Amino acid sequence: MSLLLAHAPAAPAASSQIFIVPAGQATLPAAASSGLDAAAVAYAEAALAAEQTLVAVNLFGSFRYFVVRPAKPTAARAHEALRRDGHKLLALLETDRVPAAYLTNLSADAEAARVLAESLALSAYRFRGYKTDKKSLKPAVFAALHLVADAATAAQLAELTGLVAGVTLARDLVNQPLNYLNAQQLAEQMQAAGDVAGFTTDILDLAKIEALRMGGLLAVNLGSPEPPTFSILEYKPANARNAQPYVLVGKGVVFDTGGLSLKPTPGSMDMMKCDMAGAAAVAGTLTALATNNIPLHVIGLVPATDNRPGGLAYVPGDVLTMASGLTVEVLNTDAEGRLILADALHFAKKYNPALVIDLATLTGAAVRALGTEASAVMGTADAATTQQLIGAGHATHERLVEFPLWDEYADHIKSDIADISNLGKPEAGHISAGKFLERFADGYPWIHLDIAGPAFLTAPDSYRGKGGTGVGVRLLYEFLTKL
Repeated sequence: MSLLLAHAPAAPAASSQIFIVPAGQATLPAAASSGLDAAAVAYAEAALAAEQTLVAVNLFGSFRYFVVRPAKPTAARAHEALRRDGHKLLALLETDRVPAAYLTNLSADAEAARVLAESLALSAYRFRGYKTDKKSLKPAVFAALHLVADAATAAQLAELTGLVAGVTLARDLVNQPLNYLNAQQLAEQMQAAGDVAGFTTDILDLAKIEALRMGGLLAVNLGSPEPPTFSILEYKPANARNAQPYVLVGKGVVFDTGGLSLKPTPGSMDMMKCDMAGAAAVAGTLTALATNNIPLHVIGLVPATDNRPGGLAYVPGDVLTMASGLTVEVLNTDAEGRLILADALHFAKKYNPALVIDLATLTGAAVRALGTEASAVMGTADAATTQQLIGAGHATHERLVEFPLWDEYADHIKSDIADISNLGKPEAGHISAGKFLERFADGYPWIHLDIAGPAFLTAPDSYRGKGGTGVGVRLLYEFLTKL
């Protein structure tokens, strides 16, 4: 579902309305109580006095909803509480069969209405899927949200619509199974998205990948019956403010069996259509930036393949020569994401980038360390840049936890017969994976995001939903537009 977001000068009479009210105010503001009888006002005020954060009043023909902008220690925490209440509000709107509503912000927080609208739009997402029964194909009831007066400007709503489009694309890509989204189809869908949003896509085929000697990508692809792709997404507006581009690199393993180091199916391989969530985040971010005409030059690099144990599949013990010339001893074919990212990180040097950020569902170690609540961040960029990205994570609630890349961790990936190995010790696996990538990210500032935890959820979680979350899109959009 795509929720229509629009600006309105005022709410029509007898329309369903949503009011954001400040915390601790047990008396309804006059604008919110207008048109309510004494009993309805008393009911709403009693609920607010009882510290309910979401109150609904049935006017028998329309509805009045009150959402409390909570008093939290930081604006970021208050906004996340609003997002979670927005998800609950959408459920009420659907249950009450409200097709459209008008949102007025009566709190002192100028961002509150935009945050609530963002939550409603993200909560409204449904993956179309492949069901054929008519009940599943019915559109959702709630279809339009109108923000009244200065709750948000038309320009702000247009920007939010573009951002949600980027998240939606990322979620759709992650939710598609391999038989609908192999490496070639992923490249083609990103290209189609670029044609609409306004960025270009150059898809390198097997012959070009071989010419570039991308030993990591080629090795991982050996067991697949289908060829790899390497996609270059570029958004370069005429008014770009950065002389050097920002480069985003996304892991595009469209399905990961583990290769010959085969994964167990229950709770592991069965979710591995999500192993291209990094690639999806890159495509979604470029979509949001281009749709909203953000004046930044940004390049996305997506190496893509599936990882299977068939044919001439690479095996533990193989030694690969990467595009950079470094040799890698393969100790585990399930540590494949870092191999394809390494070739892409080396390729990024040609652009003389101001900053490179890679996103990957890379390690189970990151999930064990952080759960689904945060992503791991590490890299060589200066502390101020990293802290700005972490700040963007708090603002969007796509939170990041920084891990070190101390020199001692290089010992974790030593090899007896090659420059490095593709697998570290049992401990600190997400850090040794980052240390591996660091060897290929030389010559520019670099940040690595291990999004393995929050990229795909097996149970619904508020506005993040179930399945692909689109994590990384809102984070990178916030970060890049605030640079």
